[in-house]
Amino acid sequence: MKRDSIFYKLFRQSPTALFELVPELPENANRYRFDSVAVKEPRFEIDGVLLPPEDTVGPVFFIEVQFQPDEKLYERIFAETALYFYRNAEKFSDWQVIVIYPTKSTEQKWLYPHRSLLNGRQLHRVYLDQLGDIQSLPIWIGLMVLTTISESEAPAEARLLIERAEQIANEDETRAIIEIVTTIIDSYNHNLVQI
Repeated sequence: MKRDSIFYKLFRQSPTALFELVPELPENANRYRFDSVAVKEPRFEIDGVLLPPEDTVGPVFFIEVQFQPDEKLYERIFAETALYFYRNAEKFSDWQVIVIYPTKSTEQKWLYPHRSLLNGRQLHRVYLDQLGDIQSLPIWIGLMVLTTISESEAPAEARLLIERAEQIANEDETRAIIEIVTTIIDSYNHNLVQI
C-alpha cells in the first residue's frame, strides 16, 4: 500500500488533524497549512510540514510517515529538519517533528545517539496501533489507523467511519473523508492484484 500519498491527502484536507497527536498546540493551530518541501544540496525530501500562517512567526511541524523499517531514519530526519530550519529560521519560532509508525516494531533500533532528542519535547513518535479503537478516535485519526488494520477488517471499519462522518461533518469534509477511505480500500485491493 502506498501510504505516503494517502497521508498527504489526509493532511492536505485536514492539516490540524496532526495536532491531535501532539501535546502542545500553537495558539493559531487552526490557521496552519500543510505543504511538502524539498531541501536541496544535498536533496532531502520531507514527507510534509505544517507551516504557520504567513502573517505570523510560529513553530514549524515536520511530518514523517514511516511504514517500512529504516535504520538511518533519525539520522536523515534530524539532518533534513535542521537544514530546513537553518535555511528558514526567520520564518519560525521553533520546530517539532512527528513520526508516524504503524507499530513500535517499525521504529529504528539504534536509538542511543539520538536519546536527547528522542526523550525531549521536539520529537513525537506516534504508533498507530497504540492509539486505541478506531471508532473511538477522532475521524481523521481513525483514517490514519485504517491504513494499518487487516484487509478483512478494513471494509467494516471504513463503513463505520463514513457513517460517523455523515453524522458530524459538513458535506465537503464528508466527501473528502469518503475519498480518502476509498483510496485506502482501493490500495488493499491493489495489493491483492500485485500478489
